[in-house]
Amino acid sequence: MGKIVAGKTADITPGKMIKVSIDGRDILVANINGEYFATDDSCTHSGSSLSEGKLNESTITCGWHAAEFDCKSGKLLKFPAKIRDLTSYNVVIESDNVFVEM
Repeated sequence: MGKIVAGKTADITPGKMIKVSIDGRDILVANINGEYFATDDSCTHSGSSLSEGKLNESTITCGWHAAEFDCKSGKLLKFPAKIRDLTSYNVVIESDNVFVEM
């Protein structure tokens, strides 16, 4: 599929995360201290939008049931039950554009 524009670097400032739809998939893009990361936006427990949760350093906390994921890798960090990790995607910055490689 290639690289898909997710936004401009000025729109995704450090500590911010956004949701973008790419080919019918909701993807979360986060800026952690000037580095950009992308994962699926849907929590693997409840399907809620993770971009509506909280971002603390590189930890995304789901707003519904507090599942915690590492936005750098998509790995589950904390939840009372074993649930699936998030799919993570490579992010490329060209000029001031943020691209997600699918």
